[in-house]
Amino acid sequence: MTDAPRPTHLDPQESTVPPADSPAPADAPLAHQDSAEPPDPNDATRTQGDGGARSAAANENAREANVRSMPEPVDLNTAVDSIAVHGKPVTGHGGSRSRTTLIFTGALLGLIVLALISAAVGQVPTTPLEVAGSFLHRLGLDWGPMPHHPAGDVTLWEVRFPRVVMAVLVGAALATAGALLQGVFANPLAEPGVIGVSAGAAVGAGTVIVVGGTFVASWSVAAGAFVAGLLTTLLVYVLSRSNGRTEVVTLVLTGVAINAFAGGLISFLLFSASPAARDQIVFWQLGSLNGATWQSVGVVAPLTALGVAAAIVMAPRLDLLALGESAARHLGVDVERLRRNVIVVVAILATAGVAFTGIILFVGLIVPHLVRMMVGPGHRVLIPLSAIVGAVVLVGADIGARALVHNADLPLGMLTSLVGGPFFFWLLRRTRARSGGWA
Repeated sequence: MTDAPRPTHLDPQESTVPPADSPAPADAPLAHQDSAEPPDPNDATRTQGDGGARSAAANENAREANVRSMPEPVDLNTAVDSIAVHGKPVTGHGGSRSRTTLIFTGALLGLIVLALISAAVGQVPTTPLEVAGSFLHRLGLDWGPMPHHPAGDVTLWEVRFPRVVMAVLVGAALATAGALLQGVFANPLAEPGVIGVSAGAAVGAGTVIVVGGTFVASWSVAAGAFVAGLLTTLLVYVLSRSNGRTEVVTLVLTGVAINAFAGGLISFLLFSASPAARDQIVFWQLGSLNGATWQSVGVVAPLTALGVAAAIVMAPRLDLLALGESAARHLGVDVERLRRNVIVVVAILATAGVAFTGIILFVGLIVPHLVRMMVGPGHRVLIPLSAIVGAVVLVGADIGARALVHNADLPLGMLTSLVGGPFFFWLLRRTRARSGGWA
């Protein structure tokens, strides 16, 4: 007896998958018939389009993530705060800032005290309290004693106060010019005379004295010194340029050559001048505040204020330049433009200072070094503090010029050279000992 064929119960999913070598049944569902058909090109296109869109979206998200992860642009002042010059931070944190504030306050108080003492020194006897009382009475405040000498008040306001204010302005101008040049040249020996300002001003003043005679007006001498100083600085800058750039070494060497040539011209003027004119040229070169008036103060004050303000604005870029020219360029500093602007500002400051007072040496060289010893090399602190300390130094030097010899007014440039020379030698020895030599 033959067994009947057993019915086979298949799973519905298995029943829809025919063997690979058998044709699909005619009564198969429509969906499975479609699955056996070849793919539609439109479907492939849509699939590729969806994949491209997803890839583009992923790339866009990645770019946004990168942008969010990038650091925000840093302001120039913020960058200056974070860099270090010679291993020291440009600006300190709480402790160093409070110390800097104390130094600023001490310098200002010292300047006020020295100004009162300077105004009290002279042949007409006065005291610092009387000087303060005269000043406060002019402001409408009935505080303090007035000068007891009959000519005391007139002497203060017509002779001594203009001299004190001129000392403050010239000291601030020369010290600021020295700090700028040392920063832009990266040379601790730089001072306003390097670019020919002092020598050019001396040639201009000597020419006016020789041509105009003994009785030439002081304003003419000051104008000749101012114009000649500016022209000499411009000549040094033009001769030192090459291929649109100004190299520091070329600029300094050109200044040395111009100074030597100007020295020859001054010698010729001294040789050809009359005895009286020769004495006037020599005395002008020694430097003095004896001829200060309110009119001359009115000329020097705006030039000094403009120059110091411009120097403070340029201070952050000088800090970046201390890292090197390449690093400064990468940080966005136009080095050539900065150097040109510094030379212009230094020329204005130095010529304004020497035009009415003559050549005063070592203030622009010594004061920036003193300030660096106190607050470090950061120019945003160095420049304004150099202006204040420069004023303190010159006011103190003027007190010594009038008080060291009875009834005599010593040449101010001579006194600053006598004090500044040994001090600079001590500074060199100190720096050499700390650095272990100059190698």
